[in-house]
Amino acid sequence: MVTGLIIIAIIILAVLAMAMARPAEFSVVRSADFAASPEEVFNNLNDFKNWKAWSPWEAMDANMQRNYSGTPAGKGAKYAWVGNKKVGEGNMEITRSNPFTSIELNLNFLKPFKANNVTEFTLVPKGEVTKLIWEMRGASPFMMKVMGIFMDFDKIVGKDFEQGLANLKSIVEK
Repeated sequence: MVTGLIIIAIIILAVLAMAMARPAEFSVVRSADFAASPEEVFNNLNDFKNWKAWSPWEAMDANMQRNYSGTPAGKGAKYAWVGNKKVGEGNMEITRSNPFTSIELNLNFLKPFKANNVTEFTLVPKGEVTKLIWEMRGASPFMMKVMGIFMDFDKIVGKDFEQGLANLKSIVEK
């Protein structure tokens, strides 16, 4: 019995040590090329009301409650949601909007967990193609570091980013 307790203690200490060694911040980045102008891509990002057509989380809850406030689009536009367990509750605000080149927003999750992140969309024209880079970054509190040992956050969120980029691509390339 004592040997079992020692083994459990060693495992717990190893997990805690691995968690402490993880980075203090995280970043999830995905990108895609669009056969569309930067203006077409940008306009679908800069107005939260357009997100219903392409955001991967919008399709996860048909009964999600949405609230738009602030400016209609661009800097100062705000969007809040309350949904099921998959989408949770939170809000975001566009804090920087540089026409046809980049958008930055503060993203705040309230449920199922609290988190404050920054999301940035960068548009890079490449001839007839626009490359869109989607990044979310933020702090990794200790519990997130522990969870990160058992779950690949980049893979989970990245999968949603990839779906969103594919959805957006089908809209702007029509």
